[in-house]
Amino acid sequence: MQGINLSALLSALLIASIAAMSIAVTGANAASDVANEFVVEGEYEDVQYDLEDAIVGRGLTVDHVSHVSDMLQRTAGVVEGAKQIYKKGQQFQFCSAKLSREAMQADPANIVFCPYMVYMYERVDEPGKVHIGYRKLNEIGSERSVKALKAVNDLLHGIIKEASGN
Repeated sequence: MQGINLSALLSALLIASIAAMSIAVTGANAASDVANEFVVEGEYEDVQYDLEDAIVGRGLTVDHVSHVSDMLQRTAGVVEGAKQIYKKGQQFQFCSAKLSREAMQADPANIVFCPYMVYMYERVDEPGKVHIGYRKLNEIGSERSVKALKAVNDLLHGIIKEASGN
């Protein structure tokens, strides 16, 4: 595919997925077809520590932290009518070798679901309320694939549940 900027394409896909989550996730303890979320009263940094601890405590490594709120703030000047949405907002990406292998052995196309992503944010208009959640994987394909992807969703749900104290 000559002429396609892979970095720009991946950035566009990330922005589209964030937009989809923003539309689908509403209210405290929101659940939808796209994401599950809890709201925690507290300091952002404390919740971030709890989230990272919940990931690392399962023997997983955070591969990438996307500083979404920083990007939005940095680019606000080039978007007409842009306003500050988050005091702070981040996404944490990671994988489980065991669960990823099971999912991809069930269906090689399940590579699309890796890495997994959890997010957290504090809205400007709701200081002290930290939203923490994850993007749910579509449990699709064969029975084996559905089972493997459900195990990933269960892992992600356990992580945010632990980090949120729910």
